[in-house]
Amino acid sequence: MAIDLAKRFEGFHRVPKTDPGRAHPYICPAGFWTIGYGHLCDPKHPPITEAEAEVYLARDLQSALAATLRYCPVLATEPESRLAAIVDFTFNLGAGRLQTSTLRRRINRRDWPAAATELRRWVYGGGRVLPGLVTRREAEATCLLRAA
Repeated sequence: MAIDLAKRFEGFHRVPKTDPGRAHPYICPAGFWTIGYGHLCDPKHPPITEAEAEVYLARDLQSALAATLRYCPVLATEPESRLAAIVDFTFNLGAGRLQTSTLRRRINRRDWPAAATELRRWVYGGGRVLPGLVTRREAEATCLLRAA
């Protein structure tokens, strides 16, 4: 389920018409060099195929899952949709953001409505509200509350 969320919001970007089927590095709206499905990279990273992007995504989500369970162990016994929502958040924003957040405290108290409210606050990239993040956080909040 987390992979579906990540793919839905990351997409396989920067595939030029002159090099179909290969993604090239780009700067995401928050200002980070990225390739494939939101994998952070060096600006000189060589182009990758969609299959290579899937491998990066699987690894990135494994890391996000491990961090999510480290900081929010209550999610190990919650429905998959809740875990997927927070894994996607962690994948998108990083484990450090989850670790120090009020969102983490709300999750560990199993206060799902308050956690959904906290999720909806994380919509800024590069100092401005990004419509894509508003949509993504709403989808995560829906997954978080769906299990309620």
